[in-house]
Amino acid sequence: ELIDIKSLGEDKKNKEVCIIDADNQKSISRWASDREDSEKENLVNITCLQKTGNIEKTVKDLKSKYDYIIIDCAPSLGLLTLNALTAADSVIVPIQCEYYALEGLGKLLNTIKSVQKLYNKDLDIEGMLLTMYDSRLRLSNQVVEEVKKHFSDMVFETIIQRNVKLSEAPSFGESIISYDASSKGAANYLSLAKEIVQRKPAKKSKKKS
Repeated sequence: ELIDIKSLGEDKKNKEVCIIDADNQKSISRWASDREDSEKENLVNITCLQKTGNIEKTVKDLKSKYDYIIIDCAPSLGLLTLNALTAADSVIVPIQCEYYALEGLGKLLNTIKSVQKLYNKDLDIEGMLLTMYDSRLRLSNQVVEEVKKHFSDMVFETIIQRNVKLSEAPSFGESIISYDASSKGAANYLSLAKEIVQRKPAKKSKKKS
C-alpha cells in the first residue's frame, strides 16, 4: 500500500512507492496478482525482473516518478542481488536474531564493500534491521547486544519482533497492515517506515535495496 505519511508525522501526503521484485521466488509479484482490480489503484507499483533483468536501467527509468524505490532481494548473494546493490543508493541489512545470521552478516558486508569499490561508490548502508526477535530467548538478546555493540548507530532503533500475525498474513494474501493493523508486527513495520522517513526525507531519486 502507499505509505500514509500523515500517520508517520511528516505531512499529509502519501508517498509514491515503487517495489522492484528482484527475488526469484516472486512473492511480492504473486501477492500483487491476487489483488482485486478495485484495490490495485492503492497499491505500490510492482516491477518484476527476470533473472537477467537490468535493475540499474530499470531504476533510472523509474526514479523520477517515485519518492522511494524499494528493491526486494533474495536472501542469497546471487546475480540479481549484486545488480540491486549496484543500482541502489542504500541498503537495509536484515539480521535475524539467531546465531548463524551473524556468520552470514560478515559475508554480506564484504560483498557490499566490493560493490562500493568496483561498481557503486555511493552505496550506503541505510541501517541494520534486527528481525525475528523474541525477548524470551537468551540468544535473541545476545544477538541484539552484539550487533549494537559492533555497529551502534548503524542499527535501526526499531526491532521486528516474532509475531504470529506476521506469519499468518501471507497465507491470506494480505500485508500485515491490511491483515491486522493493530498487531505487534504491524506496529513494528510502521515504526520502521517512520524511522526511515525521518532519516531520509523522500526524494524522487532515492532507492533502497
